[in-house]
Amino acid sequence: MNKGKIIILSAPSGTGKSTIIAELMKDADLNLGFSISATSRKPRGEERDGREYYFISQEEFKTRVDAGEFVEWEEVYPGTCYGTLASEVKRVTESGKNLIMDIDVKGGINVKSIYGSEALSIFILPPSLEQLETRLRGRGTDSEEKIAERLAKARYELSFADDYDVRVVNDNLAEAVAETKRIIKDFIDK
Repeated sequence: MNKGKIIILSAPSGTGKSTIIAELMKDADLNLGFSISATSRKPRGEERDGREYYFISQEEFKTRVDAGEFVEWEEVYPGTCYGTLASEVKRVTESGKNLIMDIDVKGGINVKSIYGSEALSIFILPPSLEQLETRLRGRGTDSEEKIAERLAKARYELSFADDYDVRVVNDNLAEAVAETKRIIKDFIDK
């Protein structure tokens, strides 16, 4: 069995990355397995441990970081960490599936530096910061303070877009999905 390749998708919050990934997962030709990230935040809405994330305490997160169990991690917001366990990368790629990773920008850059040509990094861009703000408000899940925090973070994250192998603007969801599929197919067929 061939070992799977690694596809990294990063984007500011509200850019449509999760929706794009959900569409990519439906394409059997891509043979994708999803990397479940770990986080120290509490579940939101219908989220469940081991499905959207591995929800662990801040203390356990730090212990596992110190033990070298993460290929990448970041304190994305004060007191809230996200990361990818090395065991997740191994679990998916050794099953022969191509691993799709939904991770923050610094994590994406770090994973690309570890795995090199085995990994493809894709940055999903919003059409504009104004559009991103409209999308974040449309979710109806965050306070004004949280929206302002996410927009400030988005401005910072956008400065890393050029460090990614490929950039896709999500101005039209169907087109962004089609472009991302084509890019991934070309990469896994190499």
